[in-house]
Amino acid sequence: MNSRDSASSEITPEVLLRAYACGIFPMAESVDDPSLFWVEPEQRGIIPLRNFHISSRLARTVRSDVFTVTVDTAFKAVIAGCAEPQAQRDNTWINSRIRTLYTSLHELGHCHSVEVWSGQELAGGLYGVSLGRAFFGESMFHRSRDASKVALVHLVARLLTGGFVLLDTQFVTEHLRTFGAIEVPRRRYRMLLDDALSGLADFSRLPTERPISGAEALAIIASHSH
Repeated sequence: MNSRDSASSEITPEVLLRAYACGIFPMAESVDDPSLFWVEPEQRGIIPLRNFHISSRLARTVRSDVFTVTVDTAFKAVIAGCAEPQAQRDNTWINSRIRTLYTSLHELGHCHSVEVWSGQELAGGLYGVSLGRAFFGESMFHRSRDASKVALVHLVARLLTGGFVLLDTQFVTEHLRTFGAIEVPRRRYRMLLDDALSGLADFSRLPTERPISGAEALAIIASHSH
């Protein structure tokens, strides 16, 4: 389902959360397009949390702590980074309306960011929506090699610790396939979503007031893997 929203100004954070609970999410055609449209893919991308795959090279990078990883300390900077053109994309669907809506969700505690720092510089990160035991990954970016991958590893460790059961990636890219991402039909996704919404998870069960080491994140993922 792709239906253009002709009155995007009426979309509130509360409407947005209800949309996620129904399996739909908003996008914009481009950064300059003020309107939004709803999307419900026929095939939905997910990463099975207990089958999350980390290459040995990435594991070495994570374990080395060459980056410092924080949570919810620079949300606006992360969403701005995600809106920047990247090597694999010239345009972005993150317009000003998207930024405003998701910043409001962040202030309500339903949207989170993972920041990856190289010294004092933001090297990459990701953000997404938390609802029940589901986390909906929205976008990620990197300015340094592997920074967004490190963010994803730390996110998965946090979701596993917090009792999440669904990591929604919306779509599947070749990049995400390397982590174990798969596509599921809409009907199957709805079942997974309903199950995830039937309980509560805690994004902050893994401490948020201090950076988590790479070794700690990897140990958490290993302890939950099949």
